Amino acid sequence: MRITSLLSILSTVALASAESIPKTDYDVIVVGGGPAGLSALSGVSRVRRTALLFDSHHYRNDVTREMHDVIGNDGTPPAEFRGLAREQISRYPTAHWSNNTVTSITPISSGDLSSFTVADNTGKNYTARKIVLGTGLRDVLPNIPGLQEAFGKGIFWCPWCDGYEHRDQSFGILGSISDVLGSVLEAHTLFSDIIAFVNGTQDAQGEAAATAQHEGWEEQLKAWNVKIDNRTIERIERLQDGATHRNRTTDTQYDKFLIHFAEGAPIERGAFITNFASVQHSTLPRQMGLNVTDNKIDVTSAMRTSESGVFAIGDANSDGSTNVPHAMFSGKRAAVYIHVEMSREESASKVSKRDELLSRRELEKEAIRAIGDNLEPQWTRARKL
Repeated sequence: MRITSLLSILSTVALASAESIPKTDYDVIVVGGGPAGLSALSGVSRVRRTALLFDSHHYRNDVTREMHDVIGNDGTPPAEFRGLAREQISRYPTAHWSNNTVTSITPISSGDLSSFTVADNTGKNYTARKIVLGTGLRDVLPNIPGLQEAFGKGIFWCPWCDGYEHRDQSFGILGSISDVLGSVLEAHTLFSDIIAFVNGTQDAQGEAAATAQHEGWEEQLKAWNVKIDNRTIERIERLQDGATHRNRTTDTQYDKFLIHFAEGAPIERGAFITNFASVQHSTLPRQMGLNVTDNKIDVTSAMRTSESGVFAIGDANSDGSTNVPHAMFSGKRAAVYIHVEMSREESASKVSKRDELLSRRELEKEAIRAIGDNLEPQWTRARKL
């Protein structure tokens, strides 16, 4: 490295280290009380960071009968899981809670170190050095009578989450023709009697979209003996509720539905998988000007957004965390990065108050740490704990 370049870096580090830590009400504010937000709050609280979690009590999986594929909590209702998590996290004296809704988050202009003002629906303001958005997604369901009421209870979007309990039953796929093969590839080990109800989307445009996603999709569907019903869906009628008709010994739920069409006879199915759009549940990402792609907040591997000091976790972000275990992972990962980042800021601030100058070796180390996405070693070590 050239001397001039090194001196430039060292000067930048020295200036940054001289900056005072912002005085805020909390170290971290977490928005969202689902598995991702709870995991982030737990992570920062266990290293005694002061944190406030806002929980507006709107959860994507609240409609779900129970969670599955969550080790140690298989079959636990989401509300029960959240209640136990809050009870456990509340043991940490630095963890705080609010049941209000965040209406705005505004950066505070005070040097290079991040800090924010957070306003809630009561008009009260809070300040924090870091923000975590665990605000989730909202499923956009078509206006088919009976669908909304049954969603999460025999009609689901995740075969890992709900498929096993309905295995070997008559199965339906709801959504566009372009998404049918993707659902079959995910669910064919659980179901063999499959009908795709594509609601009029099997036209030239729909088939072209299917070909764009999966070349040879028609032959593959035939190989799996998947039938396609292109009739217009009029309503979905529940005949039986798997919450009461179930075998707990075999972990089987027996939901039963009758799907009615604008013409022709109805068809009975035991369960459905859906392929419908989802959007950001909160308006905060757009209000804050965060980069959002395909309705997901863009994040790095460290869960950082395009705004310094703001992290996004869970279903709302772009890292693919669309289930409870992955949401919890993203919350934990963000917590680790936040703690280390804040510790470095605090260390730099303390060092700047020393009477003696930093040695050249110490300055070089600090400069190297300041280059690139430099928290991976800390995360790697945390994963081994």
